[in-house]
Amino acid sequence: MTSRKETIPYEGRITADCHIHTEFSSDSKTKITDQVERAIALGLDHICFTDHMDMDYPEGEFELDTDAYVKRVLELQEEYKDRIRICLGVELGMQEHLKDRQQAYIEKYPFDFVIGSMHLIHGEDPYFGKIYEEMGDEEAYREYFRATLENLKRAPKIHTLGHLDYAVRYGKEKDRYYSYERFSQEIDAILQYLISHQIALEVNTAGLRMLGFTNPHPDVIRRYREMGGELITVGSDGHVPEYLGYGFDRLPELLSDCGFDSYTVFRKGKPEFRKVLVKI
Repeated sequence: MTSRKETIPYEGRITADCHIHTEFSSDSKTKITDQVERAIALGLDHICFTDHMDMDYPEGEFELDTDAYVKRVLELQEEYKDRIRICLGVELGMQEHLKDRQQAYIEKYPFDFVIGSMHLIHGEDPYFGKIYEEMGDEEAYREYFRATLENLKRAPKIHTLGHLDYAVRYGKEKDRYYSYERFSQEIDAILQYLISHQIALEVNTAGLRMLGFTNPHPDVIRRYREMGGELITVGSDGHVPEYLGYGFDRLPELLSDCGFDSYTVFRKGKPEFRKVLVKI
């Protein structure tokens, strides 16, 4: 792991977005060059494209044309090399039976960064709401956390866990039945697994738009730090240019309040720490 002594100062700013989607994801129509230009306009110096590859997703919706995607990102790295660092990433939808297929997949391509995300509970995406009709919000959230841990135990080599409390975005009553304390047993087990396996925890700012707090909730981020967690990645989960870097102005104070003075980016699979703010 990169030494904390190698932390790079960034004067209280977040200058890297490591969760970005484009036209290569089934749920985005944004041209990849529009995301690059938007990042430059925002003053970012590092972006990582992480388009969706969800093997065995219902109806095959999130199958990524990886050869074309990788070719295009590598072209852009060269084209924009004097203006911004562009990294190649992917967001994998974790499912227990996919470990071998997914490991072979990520070894085939030169990914800098791999996000492992939970998009399905028992084959259902919380986005569509059916799971809440069947189980109610609270039990669906609990089952989501339980399934997350089981999927992590069978995951390929990922660098970060994406949007840990994703399921809360789509609950019928959102966070009415959600808090760290209510699900502490399940969440602590996930955090302990991340720490012991040196997997980062993503701070996903799409939650600020959808819930009023990051995914995961700041209380979860704080608990991760209390337990000894050091690896935090940051991403907007932006599917359109307007959401690139969303809420990044709030993150230095939020991270500081949770006990962090830096966040992490990955290049060629290796972590680099970026110093953002020290709380006095």
